[in-house]
Amino acid sequence: MRRLAARGAAGDAREVAAPAADGWDSAQARSPSPWRLIGLCAIWDTGVFLPSAAWNGVSSGVERRRLNEAKKLSSVQEVQLKRFEVTRPQGLGNKERGRVPRMARQPAPPWVHAAFLFCLLSLGGAIEIPMDPSIQNELTQPPTITKQSVKDHIVDPRDNILIECEAKGNPAPSFHWTRNSRFFNIAKDPRVSMRRRSGTLVIDFRSGGRPEEYEGEYQCFARNKFGTALSNRIRLQVSKSPLWPKENLDPVVVQEGAPLTLQCNPPPGLPSPVIFWMSSSMEPIAQDKRVSQGHNGDLYFSNVMLQDMQTDYSCNARFHFTHTIQQKNPFTLKVLTNHPYNDSSLRNHPDMYSARGVAERTPSFMYPQGTASSQMVLRGMDLLLECIASGVPTPDIAWYKKGGDLPSDKAKFENFNKALRITNVSEEDSGEYFCLASNKMGSIRHTISVRVKAAPYWLDEPKNLILAPGEDGRLVCRANGNPKPTVQWMVNGEPLQSAPPNPNREVAGDTIIFRDTQISSRAVYQCNTSNEHGYLLANAFVSVLDVPPRMLSPRNQLIRVILYNRTRLDCPFFGSPIPTLRWFKNGQGSNLDGGNYHVYENGSLEIKMIRKEDQGIYTCVATNILGKAENQVRLEVKDPTRIYRMPEDQVAKRGTTVQLECRVKHDPSLKLTVSWLKDDEPLYIGNRMKKEDDSLTIFGVAERDQGSYTCVASTELDQDLAKAYLTVLADQATPTNRLAALPKGRPDRPRDLELTDLAERSVRLTWIPGDDNNSPITDYVVQFEEDQFQPGVWHDHSKYPGSVNSAVLRLSPYVNYQFRVIAINEVGSSHPSLPSERYRTSGAPPESNPGDVKGEGTRKNNMEITWTPMNATSAFGPNLRYIVKWRRRETREAWNNVTVWGSRYVVGQTPVYVPYEIRVQAENDFGKGPEPESVIGYSGEDYPRAAPTEVKVRVMNSTAISLQWNRVYSDTVQGQLREYRAYYWRESSLLKNLWVSQKRQQASFPGDRLRGVVSRLFPYSNYKLEMVVVNGRGDGPRSETKEFTTPEGVPSAPRRFRVRQPNLETINLEWDHPEHPNGIMLGYTLKYVAFNGTKVGKQIVENFSPNQTKFTVQRTDPVSRYRFTLSARTQVGSGEAVTEESPAPPNEAYTNNQADIATQGWFIGLMCAIALLVLILLIVCFIKRSRGGKYPVREKKDVPLGPEDPKEEDGSFDYSDEDNKPLQGSQTSLDGTIKQQESDDSLVDYGEGGEGQFNEDGSFIGQYTVKKDKDETEGNESSEATSPVNAIYSLA
Repeated sequence: MRRLAARGAAGDAREVAAPAADGWDSAQARSPSPWRLIGLCAIWDTGVFLPSAAWNGVSSGVERRRLNEAKKLSSVQEVQLKRFEVTRPQGLGNKERGRVPRMARQPAPPWVHAAFLFCLLSLGGAIEIPMDPSIQNELTQPPTITKQSVKDHIVDPRDNILIECEAKGNPAPSFHWTRNSRFFNIAKDPRVSMRRRSGTLVIDFRSGGRPEEYEGEYQCFARNKFGTALSNRIRLQVSKSPLWPKENLDPVVVQEGAPLTLQCNPPPGLPSPVIFWMSSSMEPIAQDKRVSQGHNGDLYFSNVMLQDMQTDYSCNARFHFTHTIQQKNPFTLKVLTNHPYNDSSLRNHPDMYSARGVAERTPSFMYPQGTASSQMVLRGMDLLLECIASGVPTPDIAWYKKGGDLPSDKAKFENFNKALRITNVSEEDSGEYFCLASNKMGSIRHTISVRVKAAPYWLDEPKNLILAPGEDGRLVCRANGNPKPTVQWMVNGEPLQSAPPNPNREVAGDTIIFRDTQISSRAVYQCNTSNEHGYLLANAFVSVLDVPPRMLSPRNQLIRVILYNRTRLDCPFFGSPIPTLRWFKNGQGSNLDGGNYHVYENGSLEIKMIRKEDQGIYTCVATNILGKAENQVRLEVKDPTRIYRMPEDQVAKRGTTVQLECRVKHDPSLKLTVSWLKDDEPLYIGNRMKKEDDSLTIFGVAERDQGSYTCVASTELDQDLAKAYLTVLADQATPTNRLAALPKGRPDRPRDLELTDLAERSVRLTWIPGDDNNSPITDYVVQFEEDQFQPGVWHDHSKYPGSVNSAVLRLSPYVNYQFRVIAINEVGSSHPSLPSERYRTSGAPPESNPGDVKGEGTRKNNMEITWTPMNATSAFGPNLRYIVKWRRRETREAWNNVTVWGSRYVVGQTPVYVPYEIRVQAENDFGKGPEPESVIGYSGEDYPRAAPTEVKVRVMNSTAISLQWNRVYSDTVQGQLREYRAYYWRESSLLKNLWVSQKRQQASFPGDRLRGVVSRLFPYSNYKLEMVVVNGRGDGPRSETKEFTTPEGVPSAPRRFRVRQPNLETINLEWDHPEHPNGIMLGYTLKYVAFNGTKVGKQIVENFSPNQTKFTVQRTDPVSRYRFTLSARTQVGSGEAVTEESPAPPNEAYTNNQADIATQGWFIGLMCAIALLVLILLIVCFIKRSRGGKYPVREKKDVPLGPEDPKEEDGSFDYSDEDNKPLQGSQTSLDGTIKQQESDDSLVDYGEGGEGQFNEDGSFIGQYTVKKDKDETEGNESSEATSPVNAIYSLA
């Protein structure tokens, strides 16, 4: 039996709201949820500025304590907060977070109490006043801009123009616009309208008009009686896509090897178009480090080759808004060369240029010109540096920064290393960069001085300021930029200098200070900070709120919680001045705080461990100088759900019935649901199963029923689980002896558990065994349960032989033990015994420390220290915590330490990948554990900063290369060196018009190796290869690209080899070219041989040209089959062969089939039987024939012959008996007459002159002659052909 502990709902406090009773409203209160904006702005991380100087002294220790103590609020508050559409500001750092007042234990200044509601309103975005009408009618809000168009607003000329401006306030604001700093009268222009309840402008061109007429600078004003808010100045521009000027371009004549620039000069569009180069037939121009497009759109040739003349070049511009592409007239190249033949084999020649007679040249820069230039970039933008060089061979480009390294996390190389892009530029990226162009003839460098300027950016953006009457406050507008921006203050859209004087307001540069504010001080202030590169505009209102206390949650909530759990009662409220909050129980006069109760600074009341006596009615009272408000929460304590009779492990035979018990005790006021799982999945209750409230019965157990069964007893507040395993046995033979036939069963439970010899760290447990039920008890398992960390969960303590009924148990400190015993035999486990009495051990300092301590970086500037937390039996005392210590390993500096209650701690701001000594020590209220051993951990890794150098490639054969490189310095790895990795791809094939896949592949060389082999390459191909260093963070920068060419290899097998036999004389062969020629094909080799069974003829070899893919074989033998073997060959040799056989001839198949039948026994037997029957019939016929007697040739006829009988006319001799009856078996003619059956071979008919001649012994010596009279040849009845039957009768 296995028991699982999964009690309660999510979190620590297992409580949930129940349906209301007796007029009480219901709400939900599950486990505490994360901090929300509730409880008078006394919430951490709201981003609200609380300006009182008296509160600036709140210590960071108080903040930390509040952060640790008040991490969560209940879901009751979540429900309440759904009534407010609060959007929390993003990106606020710790320095931007306001101080949080302490509320519960010392009174706060009156101004603080006004902060709650308008701290919600101050968050900008989608802020909503509570939907309660009574609150809505009282609360006011100056306007706040919630949505506006971007500063540079570019629109499509084909669409209507939309300029967004939306704001919120109470009362709802009205809107007006300025255009080019002058009032824009919308009513005078029929095309312009403003959306209802919004300031968004819509300019409609459906009835005509030119969008260009409305270009300019727009600004929106949102106003109500409490102030005016301003939008940014929105610059409206209409997108433009001008046509390319028409021009006739002469052919560009250039010497082979010379540099060339094809200028694009696209028309100036808005926004700028995207440039790309194609041929006039819309084929992309292939680019590499020799031919590439610059950032300005021009196409650069570092050196022109003859092959560049094979296409023309056209510059294309794609315009974003109009989705159009404009094409410039194409350039045509004419390359003058000393080697007029464009031999493709020379393209990958090791010395291609000298082979073509091109003189080698040192590099020179095509862009930028000269040796130095400068570039300015704004902070936060991308810096793009570009160097394009000419030279023969094509130069390689490398980038460096003077006095430092390139920022590896922001820098990346583009356009074949010709461009360096640094993203999100900051001031530290300024300096001098230089690009180095080099080839084997020399090198040249160009220095670029980079200056980083900055448009204004916020240091302290002004926030909405909410004050109570008479309070002081300030608005701070602090920005930075390069050059330093100026700050201008406005109030309600007017310069502050021209506004009416206010004695309570003082301007001090970037700060406005308010003293003794009153209701009349409400206004919206604008801060505009600008320099030559841009501006920032922020609105912040100042509002004064005077509101008596109000409760935000529903009244009379009902909270239900499980006994011994923790819960938190919330009482969200607001008021101005901020009220003080106190809790009372059942109307008692004493304030609840201390002991089992703890009041957080946001007003929530936490009850650390719920007991029965904590049930009752709790009242929270909020009070300020304007009045008080109260709310009540009714707390009901429920008994936990417990499975007191759990399902037990069972062993059952197939076909028997099994019952799994699950009896549950629960609070009767809660609805109980009992469900079952099988192998941790919901169990389908089929026809063979029956589920009752306290058991599960399985009828006719089968093998598929074997598995774990879990009983889940749950209410709406908590749940309990218990698991058992069912083993199904196969059918066994009936036992032969009487003892084996006795029924066996699981043992009965042990009973009468007794604890004796009570000591500080041990106790003796004694029990009385139960009946073994005909199967000896083999083991006893002692289990324990403790009620502090995991109440109700039983753990295995120890195991003892079946012959023992008493044992001394070793105990841990500070555990309230309860024991039970389970007996085990070969059938299964008994039910657990009833629990023993409890025995509590005294506490002590921990005797061990947590294990599996690790220190690993999750980011490049941190180290996460983790460990396996200690369990209840190793805690040894209350309040188990961990002292985490760390220090740099090399420096041997002082230990840093922190106390942690969890199982992880993150050390921040660490150097990249340095070793640390780490120690984690356990501590409880009785003391510290032993001094821990130091563990070595490492801070986070960063990407490697260097690439392998001196990469050398040696071609080993047609499919493999060997690599060799120099080791990178260890300090550039910035982590643990995992491997060197080679990225390689097949650039092209040396064969013309053969498409190849350029998919990148990689080969890894683990560890600190300096050489390796890359295999499985394609022969006769051009490859490119780059190498990187890999650590735990990822790849470092890539090395210089290496190019190499693999030699010819043998081709792959010909594809789709087909053998067809249209007739018995010829066989047709067809095939396709190999998928991978792997070189220049020299032809095909065909080998074929005839075979018939085991006989094999002489092999014939045929060689074909590389273009031939058909061949016809003339068969010399129509019976034999042929076996064909075909392979392709290059000058390296023949490749993989493919073999096929000709189909079998039809007659051969028939013969084989007949031969197979003739060898069957049943067929031989059948033939013998038929032969025997024929022999018997012949013997019978012979016996009958040999009896003698007359055999009349012609019997007497019933009808006499007619006068036309030819034999009577010519006097022929009729050999017949005197009766003249027809022969038996004679046939009747179609006209009803009887055919004459007499012999046509009568002696008279065959004789000459009517008489036959006989010799002395009576033999017939005359010739057979047949009379052919005219009547005989024309008649049908007497002219029958001579048949063998008639001949036999005539001979007889």
